[in-house]
Amino acid sequence: MDHNSACTICNRDLWNDEQGRLICRLCQQHVDRNLQSIAGPRGLYARLCLRTTPGKSSGGPAVSGTRGSSMPPSEHVLNLVANGGIVSNLESWVKDWATYGLADIGEGGRLQHRIDHAVRTLRLNLGQAALKHPALDEFAREIHSMVRQCSAVVEGEKPPIRVRVQCPCGATLGVTLSTDGETCRACGAEYGHAEVLRLPLADRRAAA
Repeated sequence: MDHNSACTICNRDLWNDEQGRLICRLCQQHVDRNLQSIAGPRGLYARLCLRTTPGKSSGGPAVSGTRGSSMPPSEHVLNLVANGGIVSNLESWVKDWATYGLADIGEGGRLQHRIDHAVRTLRLNLGQAALKHPALDEFAREIHSMVRQCSAVVEGEKPPIRVRVQCPCGATLGVTLSTDGETCRACGAEYGHAEVLRLPLADRRAAA
């Protein structure tokens, strides 16, 4: 099977000992670190869940009383931690990878257990996926975006500002300055970081 000679994530040329792979080892390591950061009792998901518990924070024990207590969780945080949020995004990739023989579908359970299982099976099979999964670039972008969203909430950062740019086909794409790249869902055109930021801003009518 023929493979591109460049990494599908960063577009760098693959080294001689990386031929036959779809992504370079550095990108594989980066994806693996992002996955690892999500799972476990000290992972981003568990810390994010603390933000949904009144009187708790990700960095300390519960506090009592109203004075100095944390604000109620935002709808954005609740959507991330609920069924249908991060866990469902990860499990959709597990199901996708399973069609290539690259993952084991979990048997349900608590949300944290499902998160941990999804991350574990994706990490375990990432090396094989690097050889044959055709959508690793899209997978890497989604995991990167997931980690950034969680980190922004957990660390108290403001989420990155998104702007709308216009693809030559007429469709609009939502991007941030830190984006790794985007794929136009309308025409399938793929843009790297620099390329997508060079696209013209969408006017109000196109962005609506």
